[in-house]
Amino acid sequence: MHNLAPSPLSVSRLQGLFSLMRPRQWVKNGFVLAPLVFSGEFLDPAAVKSSLLAMMLFCVASSAVYVVNDIYDIEHDRRHPVKSKRRPLAAGIVTIPVAIILLVILYATLAVGWLLTPHVVLVILSYIIVNVAYTLALKHLPVIDIFTIALGFVLRVYAGAVALSLPVSSWMFITTLCLALYLAAVKRRQELMHSGDEGRKVLERYSISLVDRYAEMSATGALVFYGLFVMSSKPQMIASVPLVLFGLFRYWYVVEQLDGGESPTDALLADWQLMLTVVLWIAVCAWAVWPTGS
Repeated sequence: MHNLAPSPLSVSRLQGLFSLMRPRQWVKNGFVLAPLVFSGEFLDPAAVKSSLLAMMLFCVASSAVYVVNDIYDIEHDRRHPVKSKRRPLAAGIVTIPVAIILLVILYATLAVGWLLTPHVVLVILSYIIVNVAYTLALKHLPVIDIFTIALGFVLRVYAGAVALSLPVSSWMFITTLCLALYLAAVKRRQELMHSGDEGRKVLERYSISLVDRYAEMSATGALVFYGLFVMSSKPQMIASVPLVLFGLFRYWYVVEQLDGGESPTDALLADWQLMLTVVLWIAVCAWAVWPTGS
């Protein structure tokens, strides 16, 4: 009788393909759900369905971006002491032709998404174009590289609003931008700390003191603008402000004392206090905007 169990090699390749899509990074696409929470439409099944569809399509798009990035950077990653082992393409677990097939499948999924929600996919297309430009050129330009990363988060929030046919508060946009700039600046700081200027070419143009000032300015802006947003548009959410402040403090502690932050997603998932803060923030916001009479 033939052994039908998959060989260790095939299992390894499947795991490599899944890893190539970087599912841990899908946490970032939670920003798509922000308009759903702040609008108070989370009790409407149709609104929830539209928001979740937008988030899933963004997960597909972000995975496609990572695949393109890993194909483009494969030679550089092979010379990197960490990426040469963790990146499936650089490690030789997945070949470039197989990665291209995966990329075609991901783009085909987005094409189907276009038939379901064309306006959202149009925003996602903008996200893909921005990130391809980042991979090809913008990641080598200091300051522009940080703003390009931050723009991805703003587009996520915008996609969530488009999915619900809602206008987005200017306060929400600027708060998201500042928060994303903070995370991107901290990421660059930790890359400098761990790899010096060898990890990325653009790091030669930065210093730790400079990106520290960027992070501090962005964190302050995020807190100020969020507070103004709450007081001007959602005063019932005032109890969420201390949670935002604690989250910023805790994240900086994780970066400074626990040496996290090179991957914001890993820092979040590895620290229970940050996770709890996010859960409490969502709960407080949902309670504050809970539709009356529900």
